[in-house]
Amino acid sequence: MAKMWAGRTSGETSALADDFNSSIRFDCRMAKQDITGSMAHAAMLGATGILPQADVESLIDGLQGILDDLESGALEIDMSCEDIHMFVEQVLTERLGDVGKKLHTARSRNDQVALDLRLTLREEIDEISAKTKALLAAVLDKAEAYKDAIVPGYTHLQRAQPITFGHHLLAYASMFLRDLDRLADCKKRMNVSPIGSCALAGTTFPTDRRFEAEQLGFDSVCLNSIDGVSDRDFAVELMGAIALLQMHMSRFAEEIILWSSWEFKFVELSDAFTTGSSIMPQKKNSDMAELIRGKTGRVYGDLFSLLTVLKGLPLAYNKDMQEDKESVFDAVDTVKMCLDVFAGMVETMNVLTDNMKKAAQTGFINATDLADYLVGKGLPFRSAYKVSGQVVAECIKTGAVLETLPLATYQSFCDLIDEGVYDAVDLKNCVDRRNSEGGTSVSSVEAQLALMKAML
Repeated sequence: MAKMWAGRTSGETSALADDFNSSIRFDCRMAKQDITGSMAHAAMLGATGILPQADVESLIDGLQGILDDLESGALEIDMSCEDIHMFVEQVLTERLGDVGKKLHTARSRNDQVALDLRLTLREEIDEISAKTKALLAAVLDKAEAYKDAIVPGYTHLQRAQPITFGHHLLAYASMFLRDLDRLADCKKRMNVSPIGSCALAGTTFPTDRRFEAEQLGFDSVCLNSIDGVSDRDFAVELMGAIALLQMHMSRFAEEIILWSSWEFKFVELSDAFTTGSSIMPQKKNSDMAELIRGKTGRVYGDLFSLLTVLKGLPLAYNKDMQEDKESVFDAVDTVKMCLDVFAGMVETMNVLTDNMKKAAQTGFINATDLADYLVGKGLPFRSAYKVSGQVVAECIKTGAVLETLPLATYQSFCDLIDEGVYDAVDLKNCVDRRNSEGGTSVSSVEAQLALMKAML
């Protein structure tokens, strides 16, 4: 097949080189964006008088026809073409003859591909954001349902202080809100049009770059034509935002894996989001959570792959930059799939509140409150700390918990202790007293919920 760029050379390359050079296997997903961009370009060529209006109308009608045929299935993408841009132009030329050959006036594939990628990723950001909001909504619903369920809070994976399960979930909700903010911020810098930069130096034609940008919904145009064709910061930035979002899901997934184990048994995942064992009939594996955790490494690899491709490239465009799409598309597709699965997993997760409370009681996570109670009685903190440790040691030895330890036993360690100690170490009271802004009390959790729902 004759190459559209034949002229300086015969356009003949070996079949092996053709396949190696081709990008249509992965850039074919930008067909709609390529056609949309070309329609705006044709409109600009007409508005500036570069092409006669009759030619422009034929080009736009022809491009719309190609898009309609692709969407209906009447036209299939020819995978032997070098890329999606050449395929569209080839079909247009076959249908319109010489008029089709005029479409590429005042542009290059360099600024065309940069445009297509921005248009595509701009839409992907909207879709990722929508899926993140769905996951966030599921987390907020679960947090509201268990805003007063007591569970151990951990540091160093050791039981530390009592919190509510709703408060713990809202920590992840806070992360996802930041992810949404990063995606929106990334979109602002992405929404700049490179079209009109041409190969690298602009064009001698009297183009109107801002007309074309406005047609495509961009906020502005790239200030420098060299940067316009060589910039892939927007792709790296999106992948960075995706990597953070994926990392947040991975941390959450790790906790769900722990919580659903027999050692914790704080939650039980729905059968819809677990698998069994081929040999051990008692097993219920949290494979979806584990896969989300595993796919995080894949997304990190995508990010570092593109960073490595770009790190040594001179200006302006280089063929190396064709390697941007597979990485960014893989990261986009992976995070969207993980978001869908995670939302369903959270929505259907059964929370075992009795097990959580029992773990909170046997972990002596109210020992700090006992020490604070003794300080209130006039004991220096270090002395109160020591007494509390001795009481905990006694509980461990006798199998008791702080809430049920006899008063006489308490007083054997410190005669300042009275009946008020039981109010001090009651887990519900321990939680409710932590009513500082952002704290774990039910009232504080309700305030966080109200604010996060408003933000969502």
